[in-house]
Amino acid sequence: MQRKRFAIFDLDGTLLDTLDDLTAAVNHALATVGLPRRRRSEVRAFLGNGIRRLMYAAVGPDYPEDVVQCAFEAFRVYYMAHCAERTRPFAGVDSLLAALRCEGVATAIVSNKADAAVQLLRRRFFADTVELAVGESAAVRRKPHPDAILKALYDLGGHPAEAVYVGDSEVDIEAARQAEIDCITVLWGFRDEDFLRRAGAGILVRRPEEIFTIVTGRE
Repeated sequence: MQRKRFAIFDLDGTLLDTLDDLTAAVNHALATVGLPRRRRSEVRAFLGNGIRRLMYAAVGPDYPEDVVQCAFEAFRVYYMAHCAERTRPFAGVDSLLAALRCEGVATAIVSNKADAAVQLLRRRFFADTVELAVGESAAVRRKPHPDAILKALYDLGGHPAEAVYVGDSEVDIEAARQAEIDCITVLWGFRDEDFLRRAGAGILVRRPEEIFTIVTGRE
């Protein structure tokens, strides 16, 4: 891979370990509609396709749309109030982003999480190192559609050939493919290595510093 001028990152499972706060929000929402709790491992498997699909999976197929909608609203309100309580950057992420910035690599976040929460978390954890963020909204189709990646890249003033997308899931791999952008897949996120290889992952990394080397060509 040639040196890149732009690096666009997924958020949940890539930059931030959000699983505990997401699990708490899911179980709050389920309690609101009188349904049993989900295990952390179950919530992990449900992630990647946005909040609404998360709640469809958490509620399950045997309940009507109004139950899902009620759970969705309860999740949305609770999560906005509690999304940074136990969430933290994965080890090495802060150093990676700072190093990329020093090398002149522009960075952005693209997430299927609701845009309001994405903006809040960028300001909370990455205000000094990530230039912009794009979350799910009515104006931009969520991944695996390429729209959010291309919007972030356009806003940064870049072109797909100059950029790389970094994610942790099959949704990220497919979104990068549709955007015609190189992809790096991390192994510390919400999917297992065998699953990611079957999903078509090409470049797999185990540590954030590997991303720096791939993007910049420097150790």
